[in-house]
Amino acid sequence: MLEVNAESEEGVSIAEAARRTGVSVHTLRYYERAGLVVTAIDRTAGGRRRYRRLDLDWITVCTRLRATGMPIKTIRRYAQLVAAGHGNEHERLALMEQHRADVLAKLDALRENLELIDHKIDVYRGRLAAGDADRLWASVPPAVAR
Repeated sequence: MLEVNAESEEGVSIAEAARRTGVSVHTLRYYERAGLVVTAIDRTAGGRRRYRRLDLDWITVCTRLRATGMPIKTIRRYAQLVAAGHGNEHERLALMEQHRADVLAKLDALRENLELIDHKIDVYRGRLAAGDADRLWASVPPAVAR
């Protein structure tokens, strides 16, 4: 017989959910208000939120999508599609493919910017090693008399 995990049936408090997902209690409440969760968060008899494993996993998905720059509006749409269930998989796929393309474009831009940073580091290291770092500073023109 499988052992039933009491946590999976009862859920965890909002404070514990925040700790486990790495987001603040405020963010968890915001995700719920903004329509970013796929299921209604359960409540205790006293009205306190109880997060189940599915909720925690979904919040992790949301935070990762947000960390990659997906707009809240798009995450909301994705959550709506997931919550709606079977039949919209093509739309979900298209949404993820578009976001992947956006992330790849950002990565390309970051790589290009990193190349510039690496170049500047090489210049500074080279000049410092050669002892002519004073040539790195732009000279300031003398103040113009008025």
